[in-house]
Amino acid sequence: MCQIFIGADPDLYRTRSRSLRLRGVATSIRLEILFWNILEEIGARDGMSVGQLISKLYDELAEAGGDCANFTSFLRVSCGRYLALQASGSIPADHEIPIRSLDAARILAEEASSGRLRRPQPAEPAYRHG
Repeated sequence: MCQIFIGADPDLYRTRSRSLRLRGVATSIRLEILFWNILEEIGARDGMSVGQLISKLYDELAEAGGDCANFTSFLRVSCGRYLALQASGSIPADHEIPIRSLDAARILAEEASSGRLRRPQPAEPAYRHG
């Protein structure tokens, strides 16, 4: 099983930092190359550079009252969701179709009704003291 993962190109998990401005503040974001590649793909679908995409995501997250404190984790999860939504057919595999043209409310409702949004429940202890 693990060979599928450990046999991957090591460059995919090498990290790279990029400097950019978020709401006028200079910052640096460090992600694995795989995530930068996915962000490039997402941005390209809507005619944006990675920097433009990241700024847009940051602004929209902040405006929605989301937690920007761990923004790099948000970016990684966004990449994973993008791939999962593509695999489920909710986001078309055709890269010519912009993400902005999709019906986000419908996609989120379908995801919720399918159970893919379920949060993991706390694990039950293997044994109980007492």
